[in-house]
Amino acid sequence: MRVIRKQMKKEGRSSLKRHYAVFVAACLIAAFLSAEFTGSLNFSSAQNEERYIQQSYERVQEGEDDLPEFVVTTTMGSVDWSDVLRVMAERNTQAGRELANEIRENEIEESKQGSPMFGRTRGVLSNVVNQVSSGSILVTAAAAIGSITGSDNLGILILIILGALGMFLLWFLIQNTFPVVIRRIFLEGMNYERVTPQRFIFLLRIRKWLKASWIMFVKYMYYFFWCFTVLGIAVKRYSYFMVPFIAAENPDMTARQAITLSRKMMKGHKWECFVFELSFIGWEILGLLTMGVFNIFYTNPYKTAAFTRYYAELRMMAKEAGIPDAELLYDTYLYEKANAGILAAKYADVINVMENPPEETLEEAGLTGWRGFLARNFGILLFRREQERRYEKRQEQTVRLQALMDDARGEAYPVRLYPIPEEERRRLVQSLNYMRHYSLWSLIVIFLGLSFFGWLLEVGMHLVAYGEFVNRGSLHGPWIPIYGTGAVLILTVLNRLRKNPALEFVATIVLCGTLEYMTSLVMEIMSGGTKWWDYSGYFLNLNGRICAEGLLVFGIGGLAIVYVLAPMTDNLLEKVNEKPVKAVCVVLLAVFIADAAYSQIHPNVGRGVTDIEEDVSLLPHPESGNSPGGAVTVCTQTEFHYHQKSGS
Repeated sequence: MRVIRKQMKKEGRSSLKRHYAVFVAACLIAAFLSAEFTGSLNFSSAQNEERYIQQSYERVQEGEDDLPEFVVTTTMGSVDWSDVLRVMAERNTQAGRELANEIRENEIEESKQGSPMFGRTRGVLSNVVNQVSSGSILVTAAAAIGSITGSDNLGILILIILGALGMFLLWFLIQNTFPVVIRRIFLEGMNYERVTPQRFIFLLRIRKWLKASWIMFVKYMYYFFWCFTVLGIAVKRYSYFMVPFIAAENPDMTARQAITLSRKMMKGHKWECFVFELSFIGWEILGLLTMGVFNIFYTNPYKTAAFTRYYAELRMMAKEAGIPDAELLYDTYLYEKANAGILAAKYADVINVMENPPEETLEEAGLTGWRGFLARNFGILLFRREQERRYEKRQEQTVRLQALMDDARGEAYPVRLYPIPEEERRRLVQSLNYMRHYSLWSLIVIFLGLSFFGWLLEVGMHLVAYGEFVNRGSLHGPWIPIYGTGAVLILTVLNRLRKNPALEFVATIVLCGTLEYMTSLVMEIMSGGTKWWDYSGYFLNLNGRICAEGLLVFGIGGLAIVYVLAPMTDNLLEKVNEKPVKAVCVVLLAVFIADAAYSQIHPNVGRGVTDIEEDVSLLPHPESGNSPGGAVTVCTQTEFHYHQKSGS
């Protein structure tokens, strides 16, 4: 076994080397979800504990005797949601609210003393962060339930029950099941060069997530009851060791079949498995010395990769010995690659597209010279002719089959050969064809449409927040061009990144953040200091010009535009007569240009447009000298306004 163990470790290291990023990410996600490897995050908890001890010491030194007794008592230990809930249960909802408010105020004060970009005083994201971190969300929920039931105590009881149910569902569906997801990732990484992030939703694609959750739940319950016996803790741990691997290969088994099969596979191998685990003791010690950091980046994925090879070895032995139900481990192509003939038969359509890629048909579509340059690099077709329409059809086919090209080349696990068929894409998704090229008129419609939508959004938000209609934006017409400009830039400048949604998301944030920052800077310079927006006080802001909240919205909105809204708009325009569309576009574009030229001389300014309103309860008092930039002109019990115009 020693020789075999060394070989399995060697193969595990080889597998880890090929898929290092994916394997480390899988183990790290599991640690954050508390599904596995939770000890690897000791460095984070140690830092938090050290920071909290220091804060508690400072609070005691300052002698905060004016705090309620329960607040002082609670702050001597780590404060979290459970403390707020405990205070509400022991005293009342108001006591919990006071504790949550105290925690919230302390965290906001800490954010002010740190970097301005970590502001916690304004914006939806700041409010969410404050509500969650302080436990205020629990108080609000308890008060809401209490108002419905007519009893605060009953409201707290219901909240506790709902919280317990929510935690159980989180454990059952995520923490309990994620070990199966990890094993699937590592199993596919044994023999294949590529394992894409899409494989993390493997169980969803075959609609077996709940079955895998149930298998792991039953395994957990079996082990839980065995732990009440003397030998059960150690023996049954290794008896059920292979259940996550079995469920990862065939989640369609019953829980009893998976558990029984694991028990039979491990018969005579429990001590062997224990010794195999013990052989990693040196790496574990190194992980302890680095407070878990080394475990995250090496030990955890290395150990899992080695035990994946161990499972493959025991699986082969079980099938050779004819163990009952071993035939249910039928995913042959996890352990050997399909030959070229099988792949050619199953992936004929994909191979055809691979051999005749659309990039080779640009000249056939008449897209040569500068027209081809625009189509290839920016996804722009100035005028859509019949040849170009045929080219678009080929592009649509490419989008549908692109995810399967690695399978057809034998570089990734062939999903079409899996015994449980994965769910096919729906026709709507196929018809969207996000890799399409957009005509000039489509881009104009998208620009004007998104500019109008941005205006509606900001006007509507201001109307809801302050109860008054304000024509938002620097222009006088019903449009805010930064929205339309961002949409067009995402579709054109980021054209080549559409194949990778994650990269598209990051690039959209960078592009829109740059656009918003530069727009704010240029408008302020050209208008002599007038500001149309200021994110000072928002969580993660940069000089008040951009903030994480806005960039997150841009990122999500950009994905919606690229993969849904823009393709749907283009499909709709193809079904209508082009002449009236062109006429309307020309008229609206002319009006927009005229408005933009006029607004350069007489920009739209005034209350609700170039002033900022904030909740005074979240900001330092103006007399303290810590208020953000801008002169205070109005200060009431609830809010005060900053005039951002130069000289006001």
